[in-house]
Amino acid sequence: MGKIVAAMATVHAPQLFTRPPSEDPAQLDADIAAMRQLGKSLEETKPDLAIIIGSDHLETFFLSSVPTFAVIAGERTTAAFAGRNYSLPTHLPFAEQMLDSLVANGFDMSYSQDAELGHSFASVFEWVLEGRNIPVVCIFVNTYLPPLPTARRAEQLGKAIRKVIDSRPEKVAVIASGGMSHYPGTWKYPQPAFDFDYWAIKHMERGNHEALLDLSVEQLDEVGNTEMLPWFVMFGAIGNVPGELITYQPTWHHGHAVMQFIPTRTAPPEGEAPVPTWDFQNVGGYQFYKHPDPSSYPLNKLIYDLRHKQRLRLELLEDPKAVGRSYDLRPEEIERIDTLADESIDVFRSLKSHPLVDLGAHPLGLLMCLVVVQAEARRLRREREQQQTVAS
Repeated sequence: MGKIVAAMATVHAPQLFTRPPSEDPAQLDADIAAMRQLGKSLEETKPDLAIIIGSDHLETFFLSSVPTFAVIAGERTTAAFAGRNYSLPTHLPFAEQMLDSLVANGFDMSYSQDAELGHSFASVFEWVLEGRNIPVVCIFVNTYLPPLPTARRAEQLGKAIRKVIDSRPEKVAVIASGGMSHYPGTWKYPQPAFDFDYWAIKHMERGNHEALLDLSVEQLDEVGNTEMLPWFVMFGAIGNVPGELITYQPTWHHGHAVMQFIPTRTAPPEGEAPVPTWDFQNVGGYQFYKHPDPSSYPLNKLIYDLRHKQRLRLELLEDPKAVGRSYDLRPEEIERIDTLADESIDVFRSLKSHPLVDLGAHPLGLLMCLVVVQAEARRLRREREQQQTVAS
């Protein structure tokens, strides 16, 4: 009979890879040290495979096909981010049995044999697994393109995965990548809901996962925590196991949390005062990451393609309006498409939405696009300056 020998939840911020000057290096180092501490627990527990549950940032999946849950079931599992590439062996016998079992038990799972995963998974590969010879089974959870799975549905998925684990002989580590509070690409990006994070951590330290699982996805959107859905899948697999906080770093835009859950621990610490309830303000509906209107599909498609096609980025920087017309953008979108390269529009700290978000661009997709397009523009400027220096 198989068993879960390790369970953990970790941050996956892109800044851990890119280390921009806007970040506090000490906070990033604390995150990485905590993730490596999780890795050391893998050496102690010696799992036969690691189930990694993460989310997408419009890197792997796009509006052409948005699975709610997906299993990566190719011979190898690949990921790429910030110039780093990963190729890990997939534990195919487990992945295939899990896929069959989940579908047979009412989960209409998607699967992919060649999906290239993003930084949600790459962070785990880089700093938790860190070269250890542990096969993986990766599970994708939709956290940014509503409709999202409910917290309870994520928990149910975790319980169904636990049944598969129990039916097999392997020792398994469950690693959830996501959380905590942040609002990338929205006006609220520089104002994370740190107080909610502290409240949630107190509940997790007591093993009181019910308080979180009772939240609606609209409430999670309000506090910038839809990325906790992968954690909720883990909760379903391990039950109400108390967690141990390894680090929480309140950066200027994100609550970075790393926690470990000991499967053999069944009781919360004694003598702890009860955690008060959290007062939500949301009157209904998503506030920050809404269902993209189909009328904005061409705009969102262009934003997605710009992240993956350098030639298109160069064309945009040369003649943005021509690129906009080639994608059949609406006149008001074409008029503002040049803002993609305008670094004077500070969507990171300004408490204002980017003009293209106001026109229907998905906030997270746009933010990731801005990073790539503006980096391309800076590279071109450096090359021109170097050429001018040589010419003079």
